[in-house]
Amino acid sequence: MKAILATLICFTFVSSLKAADDQLGREEMKQFLLNARVVNSRQSTKGITNPWRLTLSDGSVTHDASFQSIDEHKTKMEFDDGHIELDFVDSYKYNIAASKLAEILGLEDIMPVYVERKWNGRSGSLSWWLPVKMDEGERLKQKIPSPNPDQWNKQMYRIRVFDSLVYDTDANLTNVLIGQEWQIWRVDFSRAFRTFKDLRNPKDLVQCERDLWARLQKLDSNDVLQKTKPYLTRPEVQALMARRDKIVAYFQKMIAEKGESNVLY
Repeated sequence: MKAILATLICFTFVSSLKAADDQLGREEMKQFLLNARVVNSRQSTKGITNPWRLTLSDGSVTHDASFQSIDEHKTKMEFDDGHIELDFVDSYKYNIAASKLAEILGLEDIMPVYVERKWNGRSGSLSWWLPVKMDEGERLKQKIPSPNPDQWNKQMYRIRVFDSLVYDTDANLTNVLIGQEWQIWRVDFSRAFRTFKDLRNPKDLVQCERDLWARLQKLDSNDVLQKTKPYLTRPEVQALMARRDKIVAYFQKMIAEKGESNVLY
């Protein structure tokens, strides 16, 4: 009887925490990530930067978060496949810059909340742990179809536009996460925001959400620079804006050729 009662109390406690967690808005999540106490930690085996999974609690809400502290800068980086990148950067700061840029573009729902926080003597990005059932790599490996292909494609189109804008050299299928209701999130931008001004893969641009299209056209370099400060440099923002111009031009050409209703949704 005592065991059953203990189980019921534990279940009620966890349920109440989950309910409180579900009610948090993005700003409340940020404050939680910034201020809640770390009560547990374990290192992830996924990803090349080996992020940590931290459990945080403020006494009312308990939730996990991902901590990434990589901040590597090299004049020259040679990869296993032989290609070389000059002025190589792999930094947690780009996660925060991506989050701020997503908010400007109305795309904050495609990624978790990111904040900068110090833990164990190291600064890093701390992101809200998402209720994920698999990543895109696992989905493709298991050949699991999405239940609503149209909705799936529209989510992916938004992510592809964002990826084209931020130029992530390490974008891969494990960074596309799938939730219980088949919502898609994009995570880990530590190798984004290169200073290349050309688009990495223009063919990824198939369609564009109308609200995103409007925000892209209105994107202002000074606004981006101020809102992503100190995480992006002026050259990084200038390259981002050059890519924005090419994304807009690419879609304008598609609209002229195919018609607006076949490009914008």
